[in-house]
Amino acid sequence: MDALEFIGKYGNYIDEIALVVKPEYQAVIDKMREIDPHDLITPESWFVSERSARGYVWSMFIRRVKLSTKAE
Repeated sequence: MDALEFIGKYGNYIDEIALVVKPEYQAVIDKMREIDPHDLITPESWFVSERSARGYVWSMFIRRVKLSTKAE
């Protein structure tokens, strides 16, 4: 998957996460929706598969949840 395809699907990946996480994590989801996916990767970036791109977004989510729970 190249950078343009990832950018196009980023919102879908966020939507998928939002469907399966607890309501208290919706603030993290909302913050991730504000991120421009162009800022996450370079035009030369690519992922081995859609699964790895999805995993990248999930790992971002998990990191943000951990940071938000430490701040509390």
